[in-house]
Formats: sequence, structure tokens, C-alpha cells
Amino acid sequence: MRRLGILLLRLLHAVLPLPALGAFGAGLGSLLYYLAAERRHIAETNLRLCFPEWSEAERDSVARAHFRALGRAFLQDTVSWWGSRGQVERLTRLEGVEHHLAHAGKPVIWLAPHFVGLNVGGVRVSADFSPVVSLYARIKNPHLDRLMLHARTRFGQGERPSEMYSRRDGIKPVIRAIRKGLPFYYLPDMDFGPKDAIFVPFFGVPAATVTGLSRLARATGAVVVPCVTRQEGAGCVTRFYPAWEDFPTRDVEADTRRMNAFIEDRVREMPEQYFWLHRRFKTQPSGVKGQLYED
Repeated sequence: MRRLGILLLRLLHAVLPLPALGAFGAGLGSLLYYLAAERRHIAETNLRLCFPEWSEAERDSVARAHFRALGRAFLQDTVSWWGSRGQVERLTRLEGVEHHLAHAGKPVIWLAPHFVGLNVGGVRVSADFSPVVSLYARIKNPHLDRLMLHARTRFGQGERPSEMYSRRDGIKPVIRAIRKGLPFYYLPDMDFGPKDAIFVPFFGVPAATVTGLSRLARATGAVVVPCVTRQEGAGCVTRFYPAWEDFPTRDVEADTRRMNAFIEDRVREMPEQYFWLHRRFKTQPSGVKGQLYED
């Protein structure tokens, strides 16, 4: 059944032009909004926690738009799996490349928050600046897992291929890769539990946040260049931002707060495109009673 699903995705990729592929995915996302009640509840809870000043109608509108954006992103991911380099370039346009090129060849960390265009953005930058290094969390579906790994590394073959490591591998292989000059496409804004995390506000709510950005920048001497992908028109735009000055500091908590504040600013620009289906606040400080995601 899983293989049949992959075959269907490959067929859709082959027969639908890019605008139609995105539109079909958005329609699929609209349907999923009604079918995936548990995930819809997670999104609604996150939006309520992060935007208490919004009306229920405003939050519902963003939740619906989020499912459409997510469905569109999933179908357009097929371009990163099977599309040619030219198709990948047509799908995702780059902006602010000069901010990366100013530090090319030096240790660089691309801060890539969890917006829905994250995957196609990662493939686009790997196509242009290969080899790169990234971490990933294994997907339960083994076929999708292989496709994701293939997409992130297929433009980095040759003498210096791109490098992908599971979070189970630890951070040492990543440090070695950064020191070799491979840009690190880093996704640190999820709740991975209390290990290596501190509680800092995310939209005013205590959020278990890994301190890896500050610690990696200090350990490798890397500069941090944010790299954010947004859906725009029929495709996406991956934008590099200016490198952060005076980072890292000696205050890891202040550095981590700075990261969350940057992500908050981007979320406010496109709230429907942030990945709201993740239980961002599932780990809470000791003494907090109850589960935020309970009905």
C-alpha cells in the first residue's frame, strides 16, 4: 500500500505542471483539515497559545490556510525527489545569496526554521552550494524516509558528497563537517524533550528549546546566516538573511532567546506557513500541571 502511494505521487509529479501540482496539494490539505482531527487540534492549540489576542475565527482561518499550505508543500516535495535540477530551480528561487557568499568557504550555519517550504528550500540550497551537511529525524514510512534522504543528497554526489546524519548519531559528525567548510542546514526549533534544552519563551510561552545554535557556533567558529523558505506564487522563495553580528555571546540563554525572537518575527510575516502540527510545547517546566494538548 505504501509503495502504491509513492507510485501515485510519482505519477502526479510526472503529469501535472507545477501550478496544478500545488493546487492539487492545497485541495488535499483542505480535505486533511477535516479528516485529521488530532492534528487539527494540535494546530489549533498552538495557535491559541501563541496568538491569544486573535479571535477564534482568525485562528481558524490560519489553521485552514496552514493545512492547504502543508498539502501544497507535500505535493511540491515530489519535485525535490524526482525533478531535474532545472525543475528544482524553477520551483524555488533564491534571494539574498550575497549574505551566504560573503562567508563561503568559512564555517557557516544556516538557521532554517520549520516552515512548510523547508524541504524544497533545503534541496535547492544543496543543489547550488553542495556539499552541505544536515541532521534529520527518521520517518516511520521507510519509503518516504529513503526519498527524503535521496532528495537532500542527490545534488551532492561526486568527490565531496553532501552529508546527512540522524539525530541518533550525535553532534560530533556535524562539527567535523562544519569545520571542513560544509554549510550546516540546521533545524533547531522543535521540542526534542528536556535533554540539551532550556526553557525560553516562544510567543510568550515557555518552550523547551535546544541550545545547539549557540553551542555549535562557539565550537566551530561558524557564523549564523538565517535561511527561510516561504511559499510565494506557484513556487517558493528561499531567502538568506544577513549574518548575525555578536553571536554567539557568553550567555547561551540570551542566544537561544534571540533565535526564538527571530523565528517569531518570520512567523508573524507568514503565520499560515509555520509548522503548527508539531507539539511545540509538549515539554513543560517542572511544576506545570496538565497537558496542553489534551482536549
